[in-house]
Amino acid sequence: MATSPTRIIMVSVALIFAFSCSCSSAADFNQEFDITFGDGRAKILNNGQILTLSLDKASGSGFRSKKQFLFGKIDMQIKLVPGNSAGTVTTYYLSSTGSMHDEIDFEFLGNVSGEPYIVHTNIYTQGKGDKEQQFYLWFDPTKDFHTYSILWNPLTIIFYVDGSPIREFKNLEQNGIAFPKKQGMWLYSSLWNADDWATRGGLVKTDWSLAPFTASYTNYKAQACIWSSTSASSSCPSSNNNSWFTQSLDTTGQAKIKWVQKNYMIYNYCTDSKRFPQGFPPECSLS
Repeated sequence: MATSPTRIIMVSVALIFAFSCSCSSAADFNQEFDITFGDGRAKILNNGQILTLSLDKASGSGFRSKKQFLFGKIDMQIKLVPGNSAGTVTTYYLSSTGSMHDEIDFEFLGNVSGEPYIVHTNIYTQGKGDKEQQFYLWFDPTKDFHTYSILWNPLTIIFYVDGSPIREFKNLEQNGIAFPKKQGMWLYSSLWNADDWATRGGLVKTDWSLAPFTASYTNYKAQACIWSSTSASSSCPSSNNNSWFTQSLDTTGQAKIKWVQKNYMIYNYCTDSKRFPQGFPPECSLS
């Protein structure tokens, strides 16, 4: 009997997992992150349990994980900039470096008071992105902390909001579609001014009289394979909870994605015929 492509992938995943991967988790921002810019505008508070980023007219701020990951389930609770946040962008993403970098993006585009935030998602593989999907949130993300998660394993990439999947990008390498799986990525976050494009295409500018703008972070958790750029390999300590490494969406998860995309999606590159007049990217008809 012929072996199916799915069976081959699952066997390969099991072998990789058995020899190189387990889990890591942490919650202390002092131990897990470095402040990358901001000249004091990024602050770690409450014995490492809270991190805040601030933006004023002079500068934004940001941080980066001390470790690189090759596959993982990353959770972060974020409270976004409240009030009139027009022109601001809060980013939360995984990325390698260089012109051929891989990247998995959450970007939160601010708006005027009372208008919904836009959640912008994108995926880069070997320096090529152009896979944007955008959503409104079904709650006010500035009133309390909400959990934003990235699941990245050899089978798929899934974006979650409060445990509900909003987007999936499957590994379709067997169809000639590139998938990020060879470069370790750091976790980054930043708060910066993008009023030339972020709110209504740049029509609404940042109101600096309301500065400083502040976003807050807590309850960071990483179940992940730790990447070593020196040895070009990944490893992590053992754990009993390794299910994320072979996780994909079941029927219930697929239904949740369809519900979110039906009710809250506002842009999908796979339906933008003006942008792709010669035909949509191949993953659009396969995923």
